[in-house]
Amino acid sequence: MSRAPDVPDRRLLLKGALAAGVLAAAPAVAEAAPGPRKAAPFINPLVRQRADPHIHRHADGCYYFTATVPEYDRIILRRSRTLNGLATAAESVIWTKHATGAMGAHIWAPEIHRIGGKWYIYFASAPAESVWDIRIWVLENADPDPFQGTWVEKGQVKTAWETFSLDATTFSHRGSRYLLWAQHEPGMDNNTGLWISRMENPWTLTGPQVRLSTPEYDWECVGYKVNEGPAVLARNGRLFLSYSASATDFHYCMGLLTIDAGADLLDAANWSKSPTPVFTSNDSTRQYGPGHNCFTVAEDGRSDVLVYHARQYKEITGDPLNDPNRHTRIQRLGWKPDGTPDFGIPVADTVADSVKESA
Repeated sequence: MSRAPDVPDRRLLLKGALAAGVLAAAPAVAEAAPGPRKAAPFINPLVRQRADPHIHRHADGCYYFTATVPEYDRIILRRSRTLNGLATAAESVIWTKHATGAMGAHIWAPEIHRIGGKWYIYFASAPAESVWDIRIWVLENADPDPFQGTWVEKGQVKTAWETFSLDATTFSHRGSRYLLWAQHEPGMDNNTGLWISRMENPWTLTGPQVRLSTPEYDWECVGYKVNEGPAVLARNGRLFLSYSASATDFHYCMGLLTIDAGADLLDAANWSKSPTPVFTSNDSTRQYGPGHNCFTVAEDGRSDVLVYHARQYKEITGDPLNDPNRHTRIQRLGWKPDGTPDFGIPVADTVADSVKESA
């Protein structure tokens, strides 16, 4: 979802905005049968016109889904007891952009997390009057059911600089909570690099803020010099940090950082970076611009699943950010004999193709 900090303002067609503060009624869970089960073959695309997807599998056995909508004006939530059930699950609007001022434009890349008995949503947004001054913001809900209760605006996550920043994700490791995000560093010739910091609480950073990666390879610098959309998976004695690179057209792709699970996460020298992308567009399956992923597990509780977005066509007219057809997709994440993830290629569609729906 990245743009250079100095990109000039432009008008976006923001449709279907709902009144601020409206809380939709909680939908029924899409599939109510309890307990573990053998997973059905995955449906793809899973959710149409939903980019930057995030799926959280909660202790209640449900999958909670949120993502960027093409209008960039609201935060939505779905839930289901199965991954495939998210395709038809009722969708609720749990928060809407402000009409003026902060959090008034470019509502991007929400993620839902359960921390300390409360729900949190991290997302990026900009002031209505300055739509490229994008920063990271946090919502909190103390209700056990995130479709109920009140989503409270906890404010902006304050980083070392007031610069273009987005795509926050959080995780806990060895007793500490961390935030990962993408941000433009003053003086750097790029759009965004990847940063990490410990957290004092779910909306406050503490201690040093460390840059883990900056665009350096050719495949990270097509159209825009971008590292963004970080996601973490802990397996096989290591942490794997995937991220997205380059412009949001068919050049968009994914890279990978790796660190030993016992190493200091705040020492950038402990992280190794793959010199080649790990997940890219594929002509044979007609999937283009795969990226901004997260990880979850299948219904068996063991099989790792890659969640990401991609388009079904290569050529785009105009600004890719104005093209609504980045669809959420899921597929099995494989593992190589050396214990590193095998992303494979973006899988082909399993349901009827829809060509360039209107926003």
